[in-house]
Amino acid sequence: MPTSELLRANAFRTAFARRQATEVREVAGGFLALNAAFPLSYEHNQLHIDSAAGPAALLTLADAALAHVRHRQLTVYDAESGAACVPLFEAAGYQHMTEVVMAHRGPTPAPSVLAAPVDLPELAVPYRARLRDWMPEVSEEAVEQLITRREARRNGAPEVVFLGARSTDGRVAAWADLYRDPAEGIAQIEDLVTALDQTGQGHGDTVLTTALHLAAEQPLCFLVADAEDWPIQWYARRGFVPIGECHSFTRS
Repeated sequence: MPTSELLRANAFRTAFARRQATEVREVAGGFLALNAAFPLSYEHNQLHIDSAAGPAALLTLADAALAHVRHRQLTVYDAESGAACVPLFEAAGYQHMTEVVMAHRGPTPAPSVLAAPVDLPELAVPYRARLRDWMPEVSEEAVEQLITRREARRNGAPEVVFLGARSTDGRVAAWADLYRDPAEGIAQIEDLVTALDQTGQGHGDTVLTTALHLAAEQPLCFLVADAEDWPIQWYARRGFVPIGECHSFTRS
């Protein structure tokens, strides 16, 4: 059974998706979130399935609901349902990722150097370099939408902060989003990235420590990590523990 913390984290994530969408369509088992300003952003044009659903029905639903775009993307928050979808979706050409929801258990270190809010245009240069390194085959139009889509995230939570740590020459060296809902006592840290030429210098730690400091008054602070990628171990060493899983499926 999902823990109460996992249920709260999942509810926060689905509420965030609804708030940053320009259109929401209710579907069996969840909803379709769309954003007409960023049609090439899978994050902003995807299905969110937050109740139990069968694999075959979800596969058909994905094709019908996202027929107007070239990609397919869905997040299945129920771990059992998501795991059951893996064989059928992979056979249909989808890539599968197990997302581990991790809650911070402390300690919350006192930051020796603080990251600070940054303007989105300032993130464009280092983020574009990162995207080109990760996805060299993607079109310039898609890269531009992936950069500018952060603007839509401002609507996702009552408090949204874009944090950045700077190198000695003043450039943004690492960055992350911090989403807070003080009324619900919850915070999420998302999209922590270090610039290509700034890795291994502690800038990611500066951003994460600052985010934890700013989220310290929220009883639940969580993030989402890829079960198969190295950052999950990095987060574990910094006081995050798994509280549950969900599953995402993508087809380009």
